[in-house]
Amino acid sequence: MQIRALSKRYNWWIGFVAVLLPLAILLGLQYRWLRQLDTFSERAHKAQVASLLEAVSKNVEYSYADAGQVLDLQPTVFTQHQLDRAAHLFKKKGGVVGVTRLFVMSLRDEKEPLFFTPAYATFSQPEDSPEARAVSVAVAPWKALYHRDGVLEHVRLFVEEKDPSYRILLYPVTDDSSRLVGLAGMILDERYFREKVLPKAIRDALSELSDRSEGPIISVEDSQGRIIYSTDPLSDTELWRTEARRPFGFVFTDWSVALATRHATAAEVAHRNFAVNLGLSAALSAVLLCGLMLALRYASREMKLSQMKNEFVSNVSHELRTPLASIRVFGELLRLGRFGGVDKAREYGDFIETESRRLTQLINNILDFASIESGRKTYRFERSDLREVVEATLRSFEVRLRKEGFRLHLEGIDAPLPTVVIDAGAIGQSLSNLLDNAVKYSRDARDIDVSLRRDGDFVVLSVRDHGIGIPRSEQRKIFDRFHRVSTGLVHDVKGSGLGLAIVRHIVEAHHGKVTVESRPEEGSTFSIHLPIEVSEPVALAAPAPREQPSEA
Repeated sequence: MQIRALSKRYNWWIGFVAVLLPLAILLGLQYRWLRQLDTFSERAHKAQVASLLEAVSKNVEYSYADAGQVLDLQPTVFTQHQLDRAAHLFKKKGGVVGVTRLFVMSLRDEKEPLFFTPAYATFSQPEDSPEARAVSVAVAPWKALYHRDGVLEHVRLFVEEKDPSYRILLYPVTDDSSRLVGLAGMILDERYFREKVLPKAIRDALSELSDRSEGPIISVEDSQGRIIYSTDPLSDTELWRTEARRPFGFVFTDWSVALATRHATAAEVAHRNFAVNLGLSAALSAVLLCGLMLALRYASREMKLSQMKNEFVSNVSHELRTPLASIRVFGELLRLGRFGGVDKAREYGDFIETESRRLTQLINNILDFASIESGRKTYRFERSDLREVVEATLRSFEVRLRKEGFRLHLEGIDAPLPTVVIDAGAIGQSLSNLLDNAVKYSRDARDIDVSLRRDGDFVVLSVRDHGIGIPRSEQRKIFDRFHRVSTGLVHDVKGSGLGLAIVRHIVEAHHGKVTVESRPEEGSTFSIHLPIEVSEPVALAAPAPREQPSEA
């Protein structure tokens, strides 16, 4: 039973936590998935960039793949002193491009290299020039190897770049016993490399991209950091955002190829997408939580309202049974003639009249509340003397007050007051409801004060009791429908919870206001403020009831 009571009491929070917990788990998992996706996307892009730069480097290497075939001469050219044949062999192997000069050198004769110019197809003796000196430096280690043992196990194309102005490709030639017999080489044309080899290598690499809508910028820089070639030469290099860089792997190894973008890098885009997706997920979660809170609050409100209505039915049933039982008892006594004279019969009649008025008031409250809820409640206004309305209402309460031992104190009832435009019956009903509350919640105190006074442009009707009072936290809620203060005598005193809600509606329909001043254990004072002048003195429709959540 306690668990069920707690679940009913905290059903709003239980429902909220029941949805918040899986939502938080889902959001955490989504964060993890987005983070993994972000990491995977970044790694995939880095791999793609590395693959692209590798492709450029490989394409450059492939551009000189035929150099080995061109330089691969027969050993007899060197062993049989037939170096002049090399010019014929070079010419026979086809046109040599991208080369300024070719040269051959016999290691057995220890002579200087012979230079071959493709344009003239003849050999010439070397001259003392930077080019010749660069070749001498390049072949020096091979001379030393020849004099040491002269054996070379693996023959391949070698790159010599000690002098960046003269980049040399060397091919060692060996005999059948793997002994060095000579060298063949070529001096690369840097201009051809810059104008022909690089553009083609980069174009071929870019052609393999699946998405070229926002092509990257690929540039080549020399050893000094100067841009030798770029796919976007007109762009401002200061606006480039370099993502990766790598040196060439075969030739021009002191040069590097770099990939840049005009906008944000792929890593930055991935991080931005991660933040956007996570933000959207968080925003959608927040909207979902807000919707859930509103739905749970509305459901909780409806549950409280349903509970209040159930309590209202129970309380109204008790309120109806009590006066009906009294009327039945006194009526039966009169019918059976069990009374001692006229005075006793008159006393029974007073009780019957009092209880019937009480019953009428309760039924009127219920009917008025139904009219207010449906928006059909109307009032008929006419200029009236408020003192007469108060006196008539007090006369109807006289027997009940006397029966329960209450003393009524009037103040200002004889003072001259201006007339007001009111519905006399509705104002009388409001005063009856206030007096009924004063009787119910006075506890042992038996004094009720009713006063009339003028306050500026208003006539103020006040009812004061000396009972249990109302806490400050409850004072704004007591005018809500079905609301009853959860402390004091609420469990001992039955009521419908409609009286003060109807009072507020009636007073606001009169363009006035109702206020309360109260302290616990010191009593309460309810005041009805009615304007002396109103703009519509004939008939006014009741305003629609306020839609405020009722609090238990």
